[in-house]
Amino acid sequence: MSGRRPMMAGNWKMNHTHLDAIQVVQKLGFRLERADLERVEVVICPAFTALRSVQTTIDADRLDIRLGAQDCHWEEKGAFTGEVSPVMLAKLNVDYVIVGHSERRQLFGDTDDVVARKLRAVLAAGMAPIVCCGETLEEREAGTTEERVRGQVAAALGGLGEADAARCVVAYEPIWAIGTGRTATPEDADAVIGTVRAEVGRVVGATVAAGIRILYGGSVNAGNVAALMAMPEIDGGLVGGASLDPDDFARLVRYDAP
Repeated sequence: MSGRRPMMAGNWKMNHTHLDAIQVVQKLGFRLERADLERVEVVICPAFTALRSVQTTIDADRLDIRLGAQDCHWEEKGAFTGEVSPVMLAKLNVDYVIVGHSERRQLFGDTDDVVARKLRAVLAAGMAPIVCCGETLEEREAGTTEERVRGQVAAALGGLGEADAARCVVAYEPIWAIGTGRTATPEDADAVIGTVRAEVGRVVGATVAAGIRILYGGSVNAGNVAALMAMPEIDGGLVGGASLDPDDFARLVRYDAP
């Protein structure tokens, strides 16, 4: 056993109004037992407009669920129209912030340098980043998957001290599997995550690598979650569509229940 506590993080992307979000979180809380939440760390990452509503719901219902955000700017404040700063998120009791998601990289131009700046800003504000890495279908077919994810991990974590690096979570998300219904086989995902862990060890040390949680993201669902979680290197899931419905997400949290 690795000793690493599993994590299931729901990335709602641009879905659910704040009213929808309240209902989903309440229903999720009803469906999960205390034992489920003690065994697996559950994180909900709603849209910015729903963060406050989800925070107050978690607090009012005393749910052992962590609040996450989907992105942030790297500056504390300033003339950045439409952006949200890490300090603003921290004041909402946000625990985790996703940085470097492939959609941010592909659609909004987040480079490795931008991802590294965001990651450090999240840490400085007292939160933990969930930093994403992953290859395109073209890169996978060209046989450059390992090179790509090693480069992303090194760019994100390079230069961090062990204490800061140990606070991070990494998510491997093959871009070709996100929202497509396709998924890497558990063995393939485990092999790449093993490469990610080895790169963490090279960049920040073996102790951090042994303890850091590395999630798999890419069409995780009730049909494949148990096989993925049976792999020794996979510590959880960064879940998209299957996290929008409380029944579906609860099944993922209880991935090995009969």
